Amino acid sequence: MGARWRRHFIVTIQRAPHTTQLRVRFYELDPYNHVNHSVYVQYFETARVELLDQVGFSLASMRRDGLSIVVSEINTKFIAAAEESDMLTIETEVLEFRRVTSKWRQRILRGDELIATQELRAAMITLEGKPTRFPPEMLEVMKPFMAAH
Repeated sequence: MGARWRRHFIVTIQRAPHTTQLRVRFYELDPYNHVNHSVYVQYFETARVELLDQVGFSLASMRRDGLSIVVSEINTKFIAAAEESDMLTIETEVLEFRRVTSKWRQRILRGDELIATQELRAAMITLEGKPTRFPPEMLEVMKPFMAAH
């Protein structure tokens, strides 16, 4: 009698790492026929740039807006060797955004096998090199790629 029921709708954001696939090319190999260690850093960079591009923050568009993201710290762990013609999947997620800095986590997989991991810190700067806040619009579109805590 007279009781009022309120419906509460909970909106959840589907959180999952962004994935990028690429095939190992012969010129990326070292003398042991493994991907050279420096190439993994390029693979991780490619995946981050593709994620940013997918959400509407390409490097070119950020430059037009007077912004740039710079990496300040990288920690890469090599677990297994990737070889010529391997199809690799790079997973990318953001661990945190602070006012000016962000922390990212990435993994390279060959099928279900973990090949390498990387964590890095990056900062948002102006084209003049001054630290600046991440645009609120960027933070919003990156929510689906934030690691669940």
